[in-house]
Order: sequence, then structure tokens, then C-alpha cells
Amino acid sequence: MKKALITGGTRGIGLAIAKELVADGCSVTVTGTHPSDKTPKGCKYIACDFSDPFQVEDLAQEVSRSEFSVLVNNAGINKIAELDKYDPVDFARIQQVNLHSSFRLCAAVVPGMRRRRYGRIVNITSIFGVVSKIGRSAYSASKFGLFGMSRALALETAADNVLVNCVAPGFVDTDLTRSVLGPADMKKMAKQIPLARLAKPEEIARLVRFLAGPENTYITGQHVVIDGGYTSA
Repeated sequence: MKKALITGGTRGIGLAIAKELVADGCSVTVTGTHPSDKTPKGCKYIACDFSDPFQVEDLAQEVSRSEFSVLVNNAGINKIAELDKYDPVDFARIQQVNLHSSFRLCAAVVPGMRRRRYGRIVNITSIFGVVSKIGRSAYSASKFGLFGMSRALALETAADNVLVNCVAPGFVDTDLTRSVLGPADMKKMAKQIPLARLAKPEEIARLVRFLAGPENTYITGQHVVIDGGYTSA
């Protein structure tokens, strides 16, 4: 049974990915920020606040001993503000959670994957790691950076059968999206998408399931956009 680690796996896209990988027969461990976070059915749970570098380092050390075959870096945060108004503390926190934490976990799992000559890493970016928008400077910096890191890692590990890819979701219908946008703004957003609706978390999860699974034998170093046509419009 393959062991999979999914960060930010207690809600939204991460929860949907956890369910898919459990259904695929994986032994799944998820992370969440708080010890009290609800553990998805069939999963193990580790609490880690990714904004704390010391907690991330402790997690990386634990992960390096755990023989994970699959890593999905999904945890992420965002704050919208124009660049000249951005608090440097907030900028650093976004890079810490979205980019540095993923870097450390990739570094932790890769040696074991290389020894076993098998590994699948999927880093969840965003359409704002492909295009950008006013107020997304810090978030885009982290997501563009995550793809750049992933592409380099894919080249470094290809000879060892470790495949590294990114998935860039567009606008997804999650509890968080509903609470932030509300029904009226979600309808407005849907009108900007060629498929005229937001994605369901399960649609993102099914793509991740393929890239993270044994069926994927030849895709690496790629940035797969799943956005209902938004970035093509």
C-alpha cells in the first residue's frame, strides 16, 4: 500500500484529494493547522502551522523517516493588496506557507523516493501562478515560484522515476469560497468562466489522483491548468 501525505487536507480541495487517494487504496496522512481539526475518514492526521518555520522543520524531519510514495502540497494562504500597500510581514508569511513549506517537504521525501525508485509529487498552484491580477503580487510570487521549483525538481529526479507536476485550479466551489464571495459574487464570477460555473473540489481531486497514481508513467515537469477555460478566454 502506497503512503501519501496531503497538506491542508481537512477541507476544500485537500479534503477531496484525500478522499480520492483513500479510495485509490493509499494510506493517507493529512495535515491541518490546528490539533482540533477534523480528520478525514480513513486518514491519519498531523497538526502543523505552516506559517511557523520551526513546526515545518519538525514535520519535514518526521516525513523524511516515513517512506511516503506520494506528496501533495496543497496547503496555502492568500491576502489581496496592491504591492505598494503590502505589509512585508504578510508577504513573508505567504512565501513561508505556500513556497518554503513545499520546498522543505519535497526535500524531505525525495531521498526515500529515489532509493525506492518511485515517487509522485503534485504541487497545487493556482491560475494566479499562470496569469495574475491586481492585488495578487504576493500570492502570484509564491505560486509562480512553486512551479519553477517543481520544474527544476522534475528534471533532477526524472532518472529515479520520481514524477513532479503542478495542478493550477481556477475558481473552485468550496466552503471558503462561499464564505468569502457569497452567492451573488459567485454568480458574477461564474459568468467570467467559459464553462459558466465554478469547479467542484472533486474535479480537481480526480486530476491530482491521476498525476499522483501509478497510471501516470510519463508526465513530469508540467503545470496542468484546470479552470473551465478561464485563462484561455
